[in-house]
Amino acid sequence: MTASSSSRRRFVRNAAGTTALALIPYQGRPAHAGTSEAAVPFEPVFFTPAELEFLSAACERIFPQDDLGPGAVALGVPFFIDRQMDTPYGKGELWYLSGPFHEGPPQLGYQLPFAPRDLYRKGIAAADAYARQRRGRKFSGLSANDQIDLLTAFEGGGVQFPELNARMFFEQLRRNTLEGVFADPVYGGNRAMQGWTLLGFPGARADFMDWVDQNGAPYPFGPVSLARQPL
Repeated sequence: MTASSSSRRRFVRNAAGTTALALIPYQGRPAHAGTSEAAVPFEPVFFTPAELEFLSAACERIFPQDDLGPGAVALGVPFFIDRQMDTPYGKGELWYLSGPFHEGPPQLGYQLPFAPRDLYRKGIAAADAYARQRRGRKFSGLSANDQIDLLTAFEGGGVQFPELNARMFFEQLRRNTLEGVFADPVYGGNRAMQGWTLLGFPGARADFMDWVDQNGAPYPFGPVSLARQPL
C-alpha cells in the first residue's frame, strides 16, 4: 500500500465516521470506475494558465488518484476552485477583511486582508518562487515526491512567504480541494459524483425512511445531485 493510499483510506474512514449519515456502503458502481478518464479541459475564468498548472499539481498531491478512485484533477477540482473565485465568496464579499490583524489561535478567525482569490494569486506566485529557489524549477515541474515535500513544509508553518505565512495558503488550498471533491457536482467538482461514491454517500435524495432502522443493510441506490442526475 502506498503512503497516499493509506492516507486516503484514513481520511475517508474518518470523514465517514463524522458525518451525520454514517453511511452504509453503496453496492452499485465501484468506486474506482472512471479513474482512467482524462480530465475534461476547461477555460479558466480566474486563474492564468501558469496558476492553473500549480493548482492542478497541488490539488492532485492533496487528493491523489489511487486504487480507491480518481484524484482531484479527474474529479474536476481545479474547475471547481476556479469557478469559486468568481463568486462573492472568492471575491471576499462575504468576509470581514478590515484590520487590525493579529496572529493567534483559530478562535480569532481569519487574520489576513486578502480575499480567497487574492490569497491564491499571492500564494501561488510565492509557492512557485519558493520551489525555484529550493528545487530549481516551478512547483508543477517537480516530481510528485518533491511536491509533497514542499506542501508538507507549507503545512508545517515554518515557511514565510513575502506577504503571508505559507500555512495560511496551504489551509485555503486544502479546504477548497476537499470541497471540490465532495461538494455537489452542480458546483463543478465531484465529477460523475465519484467523490460521493467513494464515501457511499447517496447525495441529495429526499427520502431515506425505508432504511432508517436497517442497520448494516446495503443502500441499493447511487447518489443523486441537486441537478437530479442519478449515477
